[in-house]
Amino acid sequence: MTMLAILGFSMVAVFMYLIMSGKLSALIALMIVPAAFAVFAGFGSNLGEMALTGITELAPTGVMLMFAILYFGVMIDAGLFDPVVGKILKAVKGDPMKIVVGTAILAMTVSLDGDGTTTYMITISAMLPLYQRLKMNPLILPAVALMACGVTNLTPWGGPTARAASALSLDMQELFNPLIPVMLAGAAWVILSAYWMGKRERKRLGVLSMEELHQPAEGKSYLTFFGTAAVSEEEAKWKRPKLLWVNFILTAALMTLLILGVMPLPILFMLAFAIAITINYPNVAHQKERIAAHAGNVLAVVSLVFAAGVFTGILSGTEMVDAMANSLVAIIPDAMGPHLPVITAITSMPLTFFMSNDAYYFGVLPILAEAASNYGISAVELGRASLLGQPVHLLSPLVASTYLLVGMAKVDFGQYQRFTVLWTIGTSLVMTIAAVLFGVISL
Repeated sequence: MTMLAILGFSMVAVFMYLIMSGKLSALIALMIVPAAFAVFAGFGSNLGEMALTGITELAPTGVMLMFAILYFGVMIDAGLFDPVVGKILKAVKGDPMKIVVGTAILAMTVSLDGDGTTTYMITISAMLPLYQRLKMNPLILPAVALMACGVTNLTPWGGPTARAASALSLDMQELFNPLIPVMLAGAAWVILSAYWMGKRERKRLGVLSMEELHQPAEGKSYLTFFGTAAVSEEEAKWKRPKLLWVNFILTAALMTLLILGVMPLPILFMLAFAIAITINYPNVAHQKERIAAHAGNVLAVVSLVFAAGVFTGILSGTEMVDAMANSLVAIIPDAMGPHLPVITAITSMPLTFFMSNDAYYFGVLPILAEAASNYGISAVELGRASLLGQPVHLLSPLVASTYLLVGMAKVDFGQYQRFTVLWTIGTSLVMTIAAVLFGVISL
């Protein structure tokens, strides 16, 4: 193993230790740790240029998340999701188990568009009031939402599948279609996991009646909208029930344009936010109040995205990521060659956690595929195997949408990772086992 690879793995290990132990916040660790390792490795003179390159690459994502948070913040303020919350309240009847399972189903349905950011926004916006009202474990909501996205992220339009097909010059239908039963197995695991988490919460909290759900909490006075969703008087003054259908049509149009890729996402969300806040709050003073109300969420998420740009910029600029990939491929013994599909599936979990999908699929996967060809293993089989670690990848500190998820759910990043990591590993392992059983990859 080269010195660069050792430094790369050490950097990631130190970073993970610091944030998961709570010794540093993710924001500070994302900047301090890679900068320190870059200087130690002798790249101090190029530090600024590498970090700026990483920030520049993530700038569009930061802008998109900023205006996406503001847009959905306005929609929440105006009451777009109140009917959804009300319907769910009626369906779950204050049962934590049903709420968590409902979260899994909602997230998997919404995430079929292949966009994790949109899924997190809609799922957290709709479900967070329920978790807060029942005083449920706040880590469960983002955990289940991410697990759901980890399964549906394998759709051809989700990103990693397209990268795998491009990197290995594969036919998309041949690559993806056999994965459908594997995804169904993953979805079943997510729902089963949600059921288990929900049962624990039900045992801890009990089941609340509709009357109890609508009682004032923490001394606040509550009003009722749409006959179901209870909100405080402060929140009530921002509701726009008469504009419900206008907001719904605007959001549906935004989602449609997003899927069609009519224009870059940052521009779409900027324009949608401008229209939404003008329609719902034409008074300039009210607009300033609503922007200020969501400024905390915006700052928390966007600052993390740009800090992640420093981390990825240094990781790539020093070529540590390349050295890490090559060293991991080199340690696979020749005797394990015939088992490369399963090895690829298992190693894709840590590899895609520690590096971006671009680095893995365009850097590591072709090397693995070339090695596998010596044992008569097809590239398409290895391509399928490489996708099975995606549930773990989404938990990586290098995934920008995860910061949005954590920010909207108002949970600590390190605590969230500790809570969620074993569940996401479980998802990947279940999908790997299903892939072997269904003959999608060979053992």
